[in-house]
Amino acid sequence: MKVDAGLRRLALRTMLASFPGPSAPDWATELVAEGLAGHVLFGYNVVDRPQLAALTTQLRAARADVVIGIDEEGGDVTRLAHREGSPYPGNAALGLVDDVDLTRRVYRAIGTELAEVGVNLDIAPTVDVNTSDDNPVIGTRSFGADPVRVAAHAAAAVTGLQEVGVAACAKHFPGHGATVADSHVELPTVHATLDLLRTRELPPFAASFAAGTRAIMTAHIRVPALTRDAPATFSRTALVDLLRDELGFTGVVITDALEMRGSTDHAGGVPQAAVLALAAGCDLLCLGARVDAALVEATAAAIVAAVDDGRLPLSRVEQAAERSAALPASSGRDSGFSVDDRGIGYPAARGAVRVEGSVDGLATPLVVQLESEASIAVGRVPWGLGPHLDGTEQLRAVPAHLDPPGLVTRAAGRPIVFVGRNVHRLPDAAALVEAVAATYPVVLLEMGWPSSWRPRHVRAFVTTHGASHANGRAAAEALGLAA
Repeated sequence: MKVDAGLRRLALRTMLASFPGPSAPDWATELVAEGLAGHVLFGYNVVDRPQLAALTTQLRAARADVVIGIDEEGGDVTRLAHREGSPYPGNAALGLVDDVDLTRRVYRAIGTELAEVGVNLDIAPTVDVNTSDDNPVIGTRSFGADPVRVAAHAAAAVTGLQEVGVAACAKHFPGHGATVADSHVELPTVHATLDLLRTRELPPFAASFAAGTRAIMTAHIRVPALTRDAPATFSRTALVDLLRDELGFTGVVITDALEMRGSTDHAGGVPQAAVLALAAGCDLLCLGARVDAALVEATAAAIVAAVDDGRLPLSRVEQAAERSAALPASSGRDSGFSVDDRGIGYPAARGAVRVEGSVDGLATPLVVQLESEASIAVGRVPWGLGPHLDGTEQLRAVPAHLDPPGLVTRAAGRPIVFVGRNVHRLPDAAALVEAVAATYPVVLLEMGWPSSWRPRHVRAFVTTHGASHANGRAAAEALGLAA
């Protein structure tokens, strides 16, 4: 059967694809020329700034109004600085400092860097209210656990990005902060009443809308009181009745990556998920990080087939394509950094360091970085004290491979500084720290979410509220170990 070319073009206009490597393959630019809304860039697309600017120029040559998106949150989630870590603290640090103008300036600086290399959509900020210490995917990406504070900083972040012509995307609607599972690998459930959602999860989104965010991103989470058994991405109750009608959002609704298990386990695959998401009210379909021409064509064919057999109204696809086409019109290159914005991330990170106990006498410690698997959202980005140390010996190891007596012997009388992320969620790491601290001088540097857990026996417990390059430098300074 011959596919209607006009309908195929409409279907393409609702999709964000991706591709591997530092330059776009022919299929990626050809599909843009044929109507594909755009591409999301990842760390594997970024070598340096000149290369990235050349890549976005290549995409824009295929069609001037192409959407070029990236997840650049600052803090732990960075694509621009994936090789060395972000020079900006993340949201948890900014929320702790609680200076909304500082948050605006940090996001303005991030937006300026993106605009300078031709990116017109930042899939940020994360505006989830992180109320679960055991949340494996949000954590330090959140401005905090207080909806009022998160709302204020969400609005500031949106304003900062859009002041320099980069469209913001508040995520993950209707709120991923109360989960204890990662939607990349399964479908999490949020057990909250509608009243609780309205008072806890939704205020930051409302604040983002008031600040003019051009887009929001959906969450592949199940909220039985709102979505029944379906993920929010596939729920008209969530995306039309609540988001559009009750909250009044008029911008672009972007899906989280449809390749994620929280989506595909329910839908059966990316093409099927695309149809369900459009039917529910999504406008722009983020296919994922592993995309090729065949997947784009299969997804377009699934959308066309759903229109042809009546499962998906043509008017819904037309509406989604129209909204998606308007998104890049809101963005464009703007002025560069103000004098005060250059290097703003480092003083911001210093303000988020907290020390409980004493860090005196750490001139020559043994630094032990407790390695753990990063979330898929964060990826493999360097973190820790290593780049900032003044020659201090550092050991990096998986906690289960270390034994307390061996560490004490290696330290040879020097205090030990353990460095970890979310140690409260890592039983081997927590047990190791407490076992060594019971008989030996220990400081724990926590660079993940600052939970209520505190290690026993340690001389000091230091928190940075993030693991970016900026957080690492601030921690090294606070410990007196900076080069």
